[in-house]
Amino acid sequence: MHDLLIKGGTVVDGSGTVARTADVAVDGDRISAVGRLDGRAHQVIDADGLLVTPGFVDIHTHYDGQATWDAELAPSSWHGVTAVVMGNCGVGFAPVAADRHDWLIGLMEGVEDIPGSALADGIRWDWESFPEYLDALERTPHAIDLGAQIAHGALRAYVMGERGAANEPATVEDIAAMSRLCREALEAGALGVSTSRTLLHLAVDGEPVPGTYAAEDELIGLADAVNAAGRGLLEVAPAGVGGEDLLAPAKELAWMRRVSAQTGCPISFIMAQPNADPDSWKDMLALCRDATDAGAKLHPQVFGRPVTILYTFENLNPFSRYPSFAPYAAMAHTARMAELVKPEVRDRILADHDPNDDAWSVLLGDPWPNTYLLGDPPNYEPEASRSIAAMARERNSSPEATAYDLLLENDGHNFLFFAVNAYPYGHLEPLREMIEYEHSIIGAADGGAHVGFICDASVPTTMLTHWVRDRSRGPKLPLEFIVHKQTRAAAQLFGLHDHGLIQPGLRANLNLIDFENLNVRPPKMVYDLPTGAPRLLQEAVGYEATIVGGRVTRRQGVYTGEVPGILVRSTT
Repeated sequence: MHDLLIKGGTVVDGSGTVARTADVAVDGDRISAVGRLDGRAHQVIDADGLLVTPGFVDIHTHYDGQATWDAELAPSSWHGVTAVVMGNCGVGFAPVAADRHDWLIGLMEGVEDIPGSALADGIRWDWESFPEYLDALERTPHAIDLGAQIAHGALRAYVMGERGAANEPATVEDIAAMSRLCREALEAGALGVSTSRTLLHLAVDGEPVPGTYAAEDELIGLADAVNAAGRGLLEVAPAGVGGEDLLAPAKELAWMRRVSAQTGCPISFIMAQPNADPDSWKDMLALCRDATDAGAKLHPQVFGRPVTILYTFENLNPFSRYPSFAPYAAMAHTARMAELVKPEVRDRILADHDPNDDAWSVLLGDPWPNTYLLGDPPNYEPEASRSIAAMARERNSSPEATAYDLLLENDGHNFLFFAVNAYPYGHLEPLREMIEYEHSIIGAADGGAHVGFICDASVPTTMLTHWVRDRSRGPKLPLEFIVHKQTRAAAQLFGLHDHGLIQPGLRANLNLIDFENLNVRPPKMVYDLPTGAPRLLQEAVGYEATIVGGRVTRRQGVYTGEVPGILVRSTT
């Protein structure tokens, strides 16, 4: 008598092998049998016509604060994700001195666009050290499994105080202390250590993340801690990832190759195709191959679709940085729209410009050839002829005016998406090659972060709908390959060794998917963070059931209230 029996589904087991029809038995929180099973069960789910996959593992999220108060961890849990890794990009909430709480909130708010008011209201701060932070996460009920990395920014500020926060050079003693605390965190269960080096990552006061300019000996200190602990990896948001420095990517690959080869530490880094240098990805992949052949362990995190900044008059929009828009920014949506539809207001805003001169100015400088109207269902590989620039030419209008008028439609609820990465040529063929690279991993979806203008936590669903089923503008990718990339490959890289595979003895995290009807819905703005702060959410249809630790957490898109999630700690 099994606890749960899933009958007659098409099992895509996460290994990459060919899908097959099979039953899956679950007892407790473990898979107990896979095959043609005749036993009885307390609960039977008929999976005929459904895919049965391992739960997806999202290795790049920023739920570090949200996980201390929220059980569901939406929107990732809505998209078949049953385990997440937090603490990416050098930002997190431990270790922390008692007088640095507000500063860390400001760092996270600036870098990851999570409302500081929500973090201040939601976080209870019952920890100082990183092991204590893990214990606090473990005490909090969750619907999905989660693991955390120790963040270089928090670590540096904890060890060096104001010197660390101000990015002053670390001394030998500073590096030794950081390395010791990093190893302590890893031995307590941290899945790795992360650092940020891109100038796009700024705190609310405009200062770069601590560690942005860290010298190689400091980075070696972090990697040595990973090597000494015998577990984990170094995760990097490298300089130049947003195209802000075209010479940086090659330099970043060079030091990562040296550090990994010297210490034996695996390094996972965000690899992008910036609009400003659209062919640099070819050189990056070639450098990765050379480094791997020489003994380094480099794993590029690649995107599953274009990195999209979502423009809407409900929140961030192309005119948000214009002085003329400032009077309307804090208004409620209805009141704002009543003003924005006035011809004199429209004319005044369209005559203005962005007066800032920073990395974001470079990134957002001329978005129109890479900006599109987001449809229903969203199309993440639209024809270049449907860009705002092209539409403006058709209308004999300016791109700014075209964008403004499109955003006014649907009572101001329309979305435009600006493809800031992975779409400079108006198609996804370069991204397909990056996904197919054997050492790459699907990452950088940023679940829980950039809640006001990015909603890419739905990428796991897009990987199946677009790449496997619907793509028409280039080759599709095999179902088994995409499931493997999002399950076992991701789990093994981050040390989640009992995740990502449908095999007896492993954790019973599973998805039952109506593949023909699977889809992502358009994003929507909701106001459900602490203090009523806003965030973008994007739903999915087609997930018949998601199972975590043997218990059904979602059924036909509805959360069941179950909280079987565990804190996943690293092991040797």
